[in-house]
Amino acid sequence: MKASKVAQSTARRIFRLCLKDGKIDARKLKPIIKRIGDEKPRDYRGILVSLRRLVQAELIKKQVTVESAAKLDEVTLGKVQTSLCKEYGEGLTFNFKVDPELLGGLRIRVGNDVYDGSVKARLETLANSF
Repeated sequence: MKASKVAQSTARRIFRLCLKDGKIDARKLKPIIKRIGDEKPRDYRGILVSLRRLVQAELIKKQVTVESAAKLDEVTLGKVQTSLCKEYGEGLTFNFKVDPELLGGLRIRVGNDVYDGSVKARLETLANSF
């Protein structure tokens, strides 16, 4: 569903009102969503769709996926978490996966940012250069 510009603008204002210290405050957001659903202002569906997209985009920014060829030890996990928290701020949600196809190294995805230091990626880059 494509929302109108007015609905998108309204959703952005609501979203900014629901931020507290750069994070979404669910205690502010829930009553606003309930009120929109109860009162049904003009283009309320567009407002809700746009608001949902903004909230999803914000939540994705805080999700981290770390893939490695083998299971990482606790020291390495701590270093990865510490360095990413310094770079992206607190409140990150970490998900660690083992992917033997990487052959070695790490692939880290934070929101839309991908850092691929795996052996597989380096071999693919080398193969493409020939």
